[in-house]
Amino acid sequence: MSDISRNGHSGSGQPGRIGIGLELDDIHLKILEILRENGRISVAALAERVGISRANAYTRFEALRADGAIKRFTAEIDHGRAGLGITALIFVTVRQQMWKQFRAELARMPEVEYCAITTGQHDAMIQVRVADVAAVHTMVTDRLANIPAVKATETVFILDEVLRRPYVLPGDGRQAARPARRPAQEERDDVPLGKMRFVGAAEGRAALQKDD
Repeated sequence: MSDISRNGHSGSGQPGRIGIGLELDDIHLKILEILRENGRISVAALAERVGISRANAYTRFEALRADGAIKRFTAEIDHGRAGLGITALIFVTVRQQMWKQFRAELARMPEVEYCAITTGQHDAMIQVRVADVAAVHTMVTDRLANIPAVKATETVFILDEVLRRPYVLPGDGRQAARPARRPAQEERDDVPLGKMRFVGAAEGRAALQKDD
């Protein structure tokens, strides 16, 4: 839980906008950016980083919570240290007249971290975290397979979670650093977008020898 949410300051702010679609400006987005880094930051520190008064910071924070832009505060854990070293994606094909049953059965499975309805070959994607591969096998063959709503499944194991952000914001793309200018030789060797350039083994060996 954020330290801000435990603060007793009431604040007034924009009561007419709260709960009916708060229009997020640059300051709201900056607050969300800072909370993404540290959800336990104090209101005083938040105000200092954003460059606004403490009262304004708290008022805006409460407006974001009341409007639903901030849904809740939670902890992020190391799943491996918690004993859940295996993560898998299970793609499910659902019998179209039995979605209600599928949702009800899924809600009874504590291993399920996330589920989304998808387009494409399958109807839903389930992400599970368990202790070992055997647990995934049991879930797929004994539990999911015995749900009448489930027509077929396909399981993919996640080998490494390369990137996971708590959330993204509209301005994130604009803040990305521009790539450094490449050397002139690399620019001359550039190829059109959408095509690939392959270097033969002999050419590659020759380049390595020159470097030596």
